[in-house]
Amino acid sequence: MPEALWIFGYGSLIWDPGFTPAEAVPARLEGWHRSFCMYSIHFRGTPAAPGLVLALDAAAGAHCLGLALRVATAEAERVLAEIRARELISDAYLERALPVTLSDGRQVTAITYVIDRAGPQYCTLDPEAQAQTIARAHGARGPNREYLFNTAAHLASLGLADPDLEALAARVRVLPA
Repeated sequence: MPEALWIFGYGSLIWDPGFTPAEAVPARLEGWHRSFCMYSIHFRGTPAAPGLVLALDAAAGAHCLGLALRVATAEAERVLAEIRARELISDAYLERALPVTLSDGRQVTAITYVIDRAGPQYCTLDPEAQAQTIARAHGARGPNREYLFNTAAHLASLGLADPDLEALAARVRVLPA
């Protein structure tokens, strides 16, 4: 394990990492974009009525702004095991160690969870289909809409507003649950 363990948060890890980071720094990941391209069958939906959660999808020229979370060295093994249990609950995500640039200019390698495009949970839905799915879905961790609202609000509070997420959140707010 590297001396410093960093984890890149771009969705719920920003507002609910499950651990207290030793350091949390806005960061930029090149070559990937944040997308509601993953059906959630556990936390924000069910197998019978999937929700949608964010994943990183590869795209030339894209980038994703998020939060790099440094794990205290003494907690690294435990935290990584817990993050893996949470993020790798199904085969939807692939774990990657990717370079990210911190807002202060440092470059670190961060554990990052990206979508497996070959997996059954990968999807490409237009914004209206995303909104309709998110508005209705509910899973073990609550309503799908709360996941969207929390992520959009926390990104905005960090100065990392995502216009696509904000537009999606505005649409979901007016849809029935």
